[in-house]
Amino acid sequence: MSSMHSNSFDIRQLEAFAAVMSAGSVTGAARLLGRSQPAVTRLIQDLEADIGYALLHRSGPRISPTARGLLFHAEVERHLASLAHIRERANAIGLDEPPSLTIAATPSLAAGVLPQAIAAVAPDLLPRHLHVQALAAENVVQAVLARSADFGIASLPLEHPGLEVHWVADAPCVVALAASDPLAESDIVRLADLAERRIITLANPYRLRHRVDEALERAGVTPRRIIDVNASMTALTMVKAGLGVAIVEPATVYGVPLKGIVMRVLDHTIPFLFGAISPAALPMTPTVAAMIDAARTVALAMPGCRLHDSSGDALADTVYGQTLLSEEAPA
Repeated sequence: MSSMHSNSFDIRQLEAFAAVMSAGSVTGAARLLGRSQPAVTRLIQDLEADIGYALLHRSGPRISPTARGLLFHAEVERHLASLAHIRERANAIGLDEPPSLTIAATPSLAAGVLPQAIAAVAPDLLPRHLHVQALAAENVVQAVLARSADFGIASLPLEHPGLEVHWVADAPCVVALAASDPLAESDIVRLADLAERRIITLANPYRLRHRVDEALERAGVTPRRIIDVNASMTALTMVKAGLGVAIVEPATVYGVPLKGIVMRVLDHTIPFLFGAISPAALPMTPTVAAMIDAARTVALAMPGCRLHDSSGDALADTVYGQTLLSEEAPA
């Protein structure tokens, strides 16, 4: 197997490979790029020759990525996105406009907090191009660390020496019920009342899920049936379909209300911990500073939401301590 013999890539080769991966065929890639099929095939072959290994399996007209091709594609996507952002920022500099902005957030916070936060920022601070990426919390952290995102909003834990934590908040989780559910007649729903019900909740054991499990255990509830999901909106749509009751964070609930679904307070407080981060030691632009402040204001408008000390030791206590779980919901 030969090794890579070129110090730089032809951008056309990378674009051709990305297009093939996106379209699923060389023919489709050629249409996307406005090139001939032989030209795209040649660009891919030249790229494979440059890097020294196959990117695609070929079986007649059918192609599929190799294991190395999948890994390489992730790098190509990041590179092409970075080039696009450089192009946008160059244009913004030439026009004396705010540079383009990339925000990474978990799906619930991207839907439940960011829209109102963006709307609250002064229009002259908003760039022509605004990129919002809905990612898993761990990927939000990685995007900010890699500086492919200007800032992020994600559930805790967020501690990392490469991150600046601007604020940390917690808001109590709620139970989502069908409007016709008998439990909807109560202002406060007891976890004990959910013992015989199918419970829909989030799956990640290192973030909110372990707090939900702790609360159920404290209430003496062992659910017989559970559906776990990776996004609160999925949980809410399952409630709407009559599949159960959902214990979810409040951001999606208040930010994206669904007809036929009601939210009720739980008799045990289950804190949803989240915060805003940016790369450490990197000066914030006025736009990023305004966006982070606006997101905090929107978050604090959620019922029961409160801020915490975001310094290192205090943050660790907030994330890993047990003080936030209480037997009774606040009055």
